[in-house]
Parts: sequence; C-alpha cells; structure tokens
Amino acid sequence: MNQQEVARAVRRRQFLLQTAGLAGATAAFGLTGCETRKDVKLDLLVASYDKSVGASIGDQWDKVVSAFEKQHAGIRINLERVPYDKIDRTLARRVEEGRAPDIAQSNIFAPYAEDGRLHDMTELFDIVTQADFIRSFTEAGTVDSATYGIPFLASTPRLFYNKELFRRARIDGAPTSWDELQKAARALKSIGVKTPYGLQFGPEAADDEALSWLLAAGGGYMGDTAQYDFATAANTEALTWLRDEFVGEGLAGAAPAELNRTDAYAQFLGGEIGMLIAHPVLMGAADQAKVPYAHAPFPKKDGGAAVPLGLSDWLMAFRRGGHREECGTFLSFLYSGKSAMTYGGSQSALPVTYSASDAATGKPAEQPLSAFVEQLSDAQFAPVNMRSWPAVRETIRAGVGRAVMKGGDPGTVLAALDKSAAEAEAEAAAS
Repeated sequence: MNQQEVARAVRRRQFLLQTAGLAGATAAFGLTGCETRKDVKLDLLVASYDKSVGASIGDQWDKVVSAFEKQHAGIRINLERVPYDKIDRTLARRVEEGRAPDIAQSNIFAPYAEDGRLHDMTELFDIVTQADFIRSFTEAGTVDSATYGIPFLASTPRLFYNKELFRRARIDGAPTSWDELQKAARALKSIGVKTPYGLQFGPEAADDEALSWLLAAGGGYMGDTAQYDFATAANTEALTWLRDEFVGEGLAGAAPAELNRTDAYAQFLGGEIGMLIAHPVLMGAADQAKVPYAHAPFPKKDGGAAVPLGLSDWLMAFRRGGHREECGTFLSFLYSGKSAMTYGGSQSALPVTYSASDAATGKPAEQPLSAFVEQLSDAQFAPVNMRSWPAVRETIRAGVGRAVMKGGDPGTVLAALDKSAAEAEAEAAAS
C-alpha cells in the first residue's frame, strides 16, 4: 500500500472499531425505527455565497431538499438563505425573538449549546452515523462533553504557490521550513513580484492566518489548561520572526495588516502574489484563470509539515420547534451517501465524515482534493466551542496585524490579547 491507502485503511479500521463497540447502544437513544410525524414543516436557515466563495454550495441545497422531500412525504423543508456575512447576526436575532429555526447554519454554536437550546448529536443520529464523523471536527463542536456543533463545509488550508513565478525565480519546489520560505520570498521579490507572500492579517481572516503561523512554531491560542494563553514564548518568537524576517524585508507586501483573504486570492490569481495560505476553493478559481499553481503543507518553523488548521461552518438543531425526530431524519439524510458528497468533496468544501472522505479521495474526479482531505484528521481548531470565542476572534482580527508591522511589539500585542480574552471570558460567564 502507498501512504494514502494506509491512512485510509487506518481511518476505516477506526470507524469500524468505533461502530462495533457502540452499535449495541443505538436503541438506548431512541433513534432506531422511530416514526416521524406526518405533515411537519422544518425551518432551515442557511448561508448563501457569492461566486468567489462557491455559489454552487448554495445551489446544492435545492437538490438536497428536493431529494429528501421525495423520500419523506410527511416532512416539508422551508429553506431560507441569508448572505454569509449576515448569517450569524440573523440567527442571533431570531433566537432572541423566540423564532429560532429548526436547523441553522452558523459560525457560532457554543452560546446556544450552553443555554440549553440545542439537541446534541446523540439525539439526532444513530451510533453508526455519529462514529463516521471525523473526530477532530466533532471534538471542535463539543461543549461540556456533548457535541452540538455539527461540522459542515469543512476546510483545511495549504501553502499555494505560482509555479511559473517559482520557475522564473529559480525556486526548486515548495518551501519546507521558514528559512526556505524566506529564501523563496526573497527570490520572488528579486524578479519583481509585488507581494512574494500574501500575509492575510486584514480583518477578514487574520485569526486564521495568525493561528496557522503560531501552530507552525509550536504555539497557538490555548494553553494546556484549556484556557486562552497568547503571550507564550513560542507565539512571541513567531510574530517577532514575521516582523523582522518577513514583513520588515518587504516580503509580505506593503500592508499585510490590511490584506483580506478575498483580496489576497484575487491578487494571487492576477500574478501579484507568489504564495499564500489558501483553501481548496482557490483551486477552481485558479483553474478557471489558468494560473499554474501547486500546493504543499504549510511548513513548520524548523522544517516539516505544520499542524494543519481546521475550519468549518456548523449546523445545529434547535429544541424550540419540538421536531427532534424530523431534524434527525433530515440531518441523517444530509450526511449519508450521495447527499454528503453533494456538499462535501467539491472544490468548495471538504467532506466531514470518514466514508465521504474515502469516496472523495478515491474518485478520479476528486483526486485534487486528496492532500486536503488527508489533513482533516490532524486538524487543530481555534476554540470555537467557547462562548467567548466570537469576541476574542474580533479582538485578534483587529489587533494582531500591529504586532508584525514596523515598530510593532509582539509581546505587548499578545499580552493585550490575554487581557481582552480574560474580560471576554468573565463577560461570557456572567451572561
């Protein structure tokens, strides 16, 4: 077997062991053979996307809903789309007004879980389905030992680079350490590339970019006690290196603290950025723009592949409507077989189950996704399961860029993040 086949076999064995050990408990959850009521309407609130992100994701909801309703005549789905940048606020307002949907997509689930508003996975799926979800993602969706955030539209980024620019700069392959990353960036700068590396520290996604670098240096956002811990030696050293060895040399463009992900992708497609951290959605856009690209694991500081960052939207099922069985029926359909491959395993998003991941890497049409899918099990997340995370995330986005600009003080910025995180935690505990 090659390395990919071995990894797939290991995942399959883990899946079978989990299901074999737990399948006998299925009946205890009341999910086997339960009868759903007839003529029930489920309100489903989802995000819509512009074409730069992948409009096909939104279009696929119609296919899934239509297929589901054909098989479940007694359940109707009231599908409502909200622009992605408004989905979190819209859901929060609906919940506050007592109009929570039955099922919703959002970036935020922890506050609703802590308030007792959500069904956990054991109330929605049978044991076999629960065990099929990739463990790193279900762990990220867990609050107080129960999984309430159901992973959806997963992603894990890699280092993309322009092969033609690399050829012209005489760079031999993808960088495998930060020293090599710096050398490659210098070579790109020497041939006139405007932004050798697209450091996305603008307010759109600075928290993701920063965490990728911190993980690669052995740091992160959390300490060993599951509490925020920003001002560590590893984090300080990583941001100091970025300030002095990368941004200070003009290797990350003129204003990395203002560079948003959307703009960075557009500049990469236009040949203005030589390399950047990006998600699989960039592949389709690059293919269409005929940009010669390749991708590789983001490198650890001292060499090798860094711990990959995990990202996901989340689905959640609200208790308010009293439709637990029907919600479970719809969600089980969504995460089974062909339905799972409809919204996962495309160049817009990755699958979140072991079975769909195996299908995605095994189909010739989906081979470009294999490297991304193989990273999923090792993915590490920001603390999305903490009630305070949305507030802490906004603070990171607003301030982390200052640490790497000329005159920036990484230690001071990180200490300020610790202070803000402690205040957010106190406020969350009081709410």
